[in-house]
Amino acid sequence: MNSYDDKGVGEGVGGGVGGGVSGEPEAVAGPVAGNGPEARTVPEPRTDPGPRTDPGPRADPGPLADPGPRVDAGPLTRAEPRVGMAGLSLPYQVVAAVALSVIGLIACIQLAMVFLHVAPSNTLTKQHGEAVDQWIYPEFEQNWKLFAPNPLQQNIAVHVRAEISGPDKRRTTPWMSLSGEDGKAIRGNLLPSHVQQNQLRRGWDFYLGSHDSQNRANGLRGRLSEQYIRRIVMLRLSEHDYGGDVLRIQIRSEVRSVAAPAWSDEKISTKPSYRVLPWWTVTAADLPKGSADSEEADQ
Repeated sequence: MNSYDDKGVGEGVGGGVGGGVSGEPEAVAGPVAGNGPEARTVPEPRTDPGPRTDPGPRADPGPLADPGPRVDAGPLTRAEPRVGMAGLSLPYQVVAAVALSVIGLIACIQLAMVFLHVAPSNTLTKQHGEAVDQWIYPEFEQNWKLFAPNPLQQNIAVHVRAEISGPDKRRTTPWMSLSGEDGKAIRGNLLPSHVQQNQLRRGWDFYLGSHDSQNRANGLRGRLSEQYIRRIVMLRLSEHDYGGDVLRIQIRSEVRSVAAPAWSDEKISTKPSYRVLPWWTVTAADLPKGSADSEEADQ
């Protein structure tokens, strides 16, 4: 009378789960008490989440949007274009490397020679001074007169005239400005030669430094300076056709002071002054090598 049979227990549990009016879950205790040996433990029922809400009719997403024509992205990776020497073929790379090496070697030699030229006297310049001078002169001569305390304030021009033996008689040419010819060759020239800029100027300075005001040599370098300036003059005259042979030459210098600037009150005379050298007879040693007159004189 106090015990439950299997049917009563099943119906009570089933009715509590399926037939409840309120729809709330039924709390069920663990073991069921009973007097008999067949007392069982009723498993705990799962919690009912309640009635399921219907989301309603599913909305039609409509036709899918057309993504358009497919663009080919190409390969995933592309080789970067090579630039510089890497873009050259192997033979050209070798040629470029050799050229750069030669240029770098020449630049190092140039810097070393200029350093030895301007450096004070030392062991290297005493042993190899001649080689240094041959490298430097005349193209890479270092002149510091621009930075002197009293820079040069005069324009000096060298003129020459010659005595020509023509087919009829001897005649004397007008004065020709050798410095003016050098000036014309330098103006407008992006890379003027050091010969045009310095040969005549340095030769005339050499002569003035080894002679007194009476044009007398003051040492062994005086004779050498005369030969040097005469060869320069004859080399320039050989570029002109005077219709005869040059027998004698005469050289002079024209010195003009540089005018004062417009903002200065300094009064400077720009009147030229001349230094005229005596006539020099032309010899075979004065003629430029390879000229016809030089070959005839040697014979």
